[in-house]
Amino acid sequence: MILVTGGAGYIGSVVVKLLIENGYEVIVYDNLSRGHLSAVDKRAIFVKGDLADKKLIEEVFRKYPIEAVLHFAAYIEVGESVKYPTLFFDNNVKNCINLLNAMCENNCKKIIFSSSAAVYGEPLTIPIKEDHPLVPINPYGETKRYIEELLFTYEKYCDLKFISLRYFNVAGADGNLGEDHRPETHLIPLIVKAALGKERIFKIYGDDYPTRDGTCIRDYIHVYDLATAHILALEKLLKEEKSAVYNLGSENGYSVKEVFETACEVIGKKIPYEIVGRRPGDVPILIASSQKIKKELGWQRKKDDLKIIISDTFEWQKRFPNGYPD
Repeated sequence: MILVTGGAGYIGSVVVKLLIENGYEVIVYDNLSRGHLSAVDKRAIFVKGDLADKKLIEEVFRKYPIEAVLHFAAYIEVGESVKYPTLFFDNNVKNCINLLNAMCENNCKKIIFSSSAAVYGEPLTIPIKEDHPLVPINPYGETKRYIEELLFTYEKYCDLKFISLRYFNVAGADGNLGEDHRPETHLIPLIVKAALGKERIFKIYGDDYPTRDGTCIRDYIHVYDLATAHILALEKLLKEEKSAVYNLGSENGYSVKEVFETACEVIGKKIPYEIVGRRPGDVPILIASSQKIKKELGWQRKKDDLKIIISDTFEWQKRFPNGYPD
């Protein structure tokens, strides 16, 4: 069986669906503070719980024959991490230690970790490769970097094996599973909300960055393609029991203005917008090199088109205008 923490969240729910479709039995562990019960695949076993609850985590590992863990449960908003850093240290780091301890004490020694491009900070080279120095510039990125260091430490002393997947910008939807953060802070769903009239106006945070049009440049990957990489990573970890780190991105960079203009084209309407000040913790450019995971795991993107990502987001929000019902 596979334990998925944060399996009621955006990425976790899509991965759970693919795991089940690939023949895995899945347990979803989520406190539903930022996830949605209706996003959890009904074929999965659901446990409502917090990773701060050491007793409950222990009970889950004792009750089920868990072979590996996919760990998604974390706070993810950069701006929130700058405002409330201790909240992120407590939830992202301390609770992850609880999980790792429970794993090792119950002889579950394999984990796929949901990491982030935020570990790199301001890149020295583009595209960013996995051996780039880790110099995060915000508390969110620091929590991801610290957990990666912990994983190496647990490997050394507890024989834990891991694969850390460093996400770049994830967007899109997969069938009935989409992005429903409350509040929403991610670029593409915010543009779509403005197009549908759910947001009064779309805000571009800063147009004075050292980029081709002054707005931040990011690498966008479809959530389905991201999820397929987790299946490949799990298969590798179960078979080879060898730790590794991989970037997950499209290797294409789009500025905020370019994404906005593409969205207007896909949706077929002009969307109101305004330029406002920069957000704290944002870096000018983040573009991945994903050559390593392509070479070692044979990963291939099937939805490698910004227009598909935007269209899928738009269609999901039209079907679920108020997001998930719970």
